[in-house]
Amino acid sequence: MQNNTANHDFKSGEKFTGPRVLLVGYNGANNTGSEARLLAIIEDIRSLLGPNVEITVPTLNEENLRRYLAEDEHLHIAPIPSIFFFAIDKLVKQHDLVLLVEGSCYMDTWTSALLWAFLWATNRAHHHNKPCLAYAVDAGELSSLNRWLVKREASKTDLIITRTSHAMEKLQKTGVTAPITSTADCAYTFQEEETDHDFLNKIWPESSNGVVGLTVVDFSLWPVVIRPWGRKKDLYKWPYYFSRSTERKNTREKLIEGWAQTADEIVKKQGKSVALICMEELDHPLAENILGKMKNKDQCRIISSGQYNASQMTSMLSDLDLLVTSRYHAAVLSLRAGVPQIAVAHDPRLTSLYQDLELYQDYFICHDAPHLWEDLRRTIDLLLANSNLEKDMLEEGLREQVTLSQKNRILLGKFLKEKNISSLK
Repeated sequence: MQNNTANHDFKSGEKFTGPRVLLVGYNGANNTGSEARLLAIIEDIRSLLGPNVEITVPTLNEENLRRYLAEDEHLHIAPIPSIFFFAIDKLVKQHDLVLLVEGSCYMDTWTSALLWAFLWATNRAHHHNKPCLAYAVDAGELSSLNRWLVKREASKTDLIITRTSHAMEKLQKTGVTAPITSTADCAYTFQEEETDHDFLNKIWPESSNGVVGLTVVDFSLWPVVIRPWGRKKDLYKWPYYFSRSTERKNTREKLIEGWAQTADEIVKKQGKSVALICMEELDHPLAENILGKMKNKDQCRIISSGQYNASQMTSMLSDLDLLVTSRYHAAVLSLRAGVPQIAVAHDPRLTSLYQDLELYQDYFICHDAPHLWEDLRRTIDLLLANSNLEKDMLEEGLREQVTLSQKNRILLGKFLKEKNISSLK
């Protein structure tokens, strides 16, 4: 059953046996982290409200979302337009509970439009007197305008659960007055399917010498800006366009050259294969350009979330000899397997995580560091020579993060009880 906001209304006479929950997030972008979070959150909701709970997932990318989320009589996909205000208002009005499920919730690093969607959902929930909970979310950089908007609108949330203490402190300093507590990301409880075990070896048996994964991000694309028109190659989804400039183009070229040389050195010096891992489909063009620059192309493969689901991607991340990541959820999803890792970071999420894991001082490199590539290759050599250097920190960090992540379900259960939302209508 398709829940399309254009022709579907929960008040049309259909019989529902459970409460109605709306999950507002970055759904359907072929993003492994968002997919893992969404599936883990759905599991949390069903464990507390039973299998008959009505769950609706709005999306700008219906086709992509259907790749990994199967609709049934109780789980509905709701396509919404790019100009989302009316559609979100209608959906909020139709539901009993609104959950903000996007990890990068209170930040405009990627685009203000996403932030505004989450704040608008909160605004509408408050207006319609619907309980609203931000579920294990993050906070980051904000413009002056957006800082003011977050202070005003996020304060209308019934409860904000952040996935780091840093995010909680940032929201409090911004002036958000809603109740806030901190836990850890939902994806720590995500488990790969048993059938996906050893998936990397199944699809790439030639890599038996070991694989180093590079999760690359095209920093030059962001933020996405809102324009009435622009070049077709820059279009994400109207009216949202990727940023372009001469400076950004030069940044991208340096990234391509640096990653390609690093990958070639891993192959030549370490005798390892290299996987260019695209945790979001948008990373794929950059990965192709890196591969095109490499001399040892036969020892490298692109692995993309556009082709593999979160379970398969998690399995492959877990089988790496070493992970070099610019993606937060690559670090999270590989942690359970104790994969040694290095961050090449460009936003606060990896910064906070590496501080929590006590990896920041030795294994965190800022993307614009003056000696980025030299420092990175030296650290790669170090960890491949001694894979146990991070072992104790990774194990302790995993225990702490999983324990904190499991609190999300407990807090959600308490919230549902306080709001008198139960499995029986």
